[in-house]
Amino acid sequence: MPDISSTTEIPHADGRILKQVIDRVGVITFNNPDKRNAMSLEMWEGFGEALTSLRDDETVRVVILRGAGGKAFVSGADISQFEKTRHNAAASEEYARRSAAQRALLADYPKPTIACIEGFCLGGGMQVAMLADIRLAAHGSQFGIPAAKLGIAYGYDGLKHLVSLVGPSWARLLMYTGMRIDSAEALRIGLVERLFPIDELWGETMTIAQTISENAPLAIKAAKITIAQVLKEESQRDLEAIKAIGHACMDSADFREGRQAFMEKRKPQFTGK
Repeated sequence: MPDISSTTEIPHADGRILKQVIDRVGVITFNNPDKRNAMSLEMWEGFGEALTSLRDDETVRVVILRGAGGKAFVSGADISQFEKTRHNAAASEEYARRSAAQRALLADYPKPTIACIEGFCLGGGMQVAMLADIRLAAHGSQFGIPAAKLGIAYGYDGLKHLVSLVGPSWARLLMYTGMRIDSAEALRIGLVERLFPIDELWGETMTIAQTISENAPLAIKAAKITIAQVLKEESQRDLEAIKAIGHACMDSADFREGRQAFMEKRKPQFTGK
């Protein structure tokens, strides 16, 4: 497995967001460990820059999101900024507009995304994690949305994803109480997909990411598009988009490569074309 320290990290938001590429895997690190990776507005915008860069990098096939410091994935918004950026409804609306643009970028991301969660995953961190395609967590991680304890409303998109993952009853319990749940409970209710010991989390995450990166990109894109459409109301589904990506797969060089590799009993080399 490639060493994460073997490639250069590119800083965004004055180094509080870090980006690197390991083989065909992009990695974005939330790097504000003194505040348990709490997200400032500048970090949200740096996050968007890093996402855009990796999206446009044709060598990158999958993106991992992780937190620095071992204490948190993202512990939420940087509350120390609230007096400046979210002190009333008008200021909060501007903050939401600027941060929502970055979440929308992740929500519509064309490449597979994995949240690698160690420690606290709270509030805005839950929004980021829930927008990822896959959530992998370390034993001992903690999850929660303390909006009710702060007197703020959690946004529609965040609650939509929460309900889709854990159902309305668990969403109500989490939101009404502001409670935290541990990693075992998060796995049981469907908030995360798999748990690993802390010292195995990164290696297992990279193994899954590399497995994805070795598969046919168009086939993965087809799965991502189709699953997204399945989750929409029937009247809003874009069946033509599903049909188009299906045709693209069947006409691709990768499909021919997959068939030939199978017949020749070798590992296929997919190009995404």
